[in-house]
Amino acid sequence: MTEKLNLQARRDRYGSRINRTHSPVLASSVPWISVLLGSFLQILPVASAVPLVPPTGFVILLCWRLVRPGLLPVWAGVPLGMFDDLLSGQPFGSAILLWSLALLAIELIEYRLPWREFTLDWLLACAMLVSYILLAALFSGARIGLPGLVALGPQALFSMLLYPIIARMVAFLDRLRLTRFKVVD
Repeated sequence: MTEKLNLQARRDRYGSRINRTHSPVLASSVPWISVLLGSFLQILPVASAVPLVPPTGFVILLCWRLVRPGLLPVWAGVPLGMFDDLLSGQPFGSAILLWSLALLAIELIEYRLPWREFTLDWLLACAMLVSYILLAALFSGARIGLPGLVALGPQALFSMLLYPIIARMVAFLDRLRLTRFKVVD
């Protein structure tokens, strides 16, 4: 009787991992859907005299590209930027151009660097975020002077401080994306 219980305990301990596989739909759609949902966050009503809401879709895109390199293709900036342009109210094509240029720049920087760490990723993301916010303001027709820079400062600072939190969220979504499910025969 005890042999049966021991056999059952061993089977439960290791048998739960047998005949399990990743869901290909979940594995390929989680990054895309998370960036699209991040773009939706920009349309939430926030009453403020200065722009405070960070470009969350762009931050999530950067996080996916820096946390899991090679998962999103370089051309992903075109459809995701198009969706963001339609939601954000920016002139059509600005996010398409800026997201594509950001992905290309990250690709070139990663190609040249022999090593990477979180601090370097954060600095790179900060540079991309500040550049994106300034260029998006220029594309929208705003005059960038000292008052404009002061007005964009809180949004840029909030975006830079939000990067580690979103990077953790992306790492959690990556683990969720690779969850193994039991194959039904």
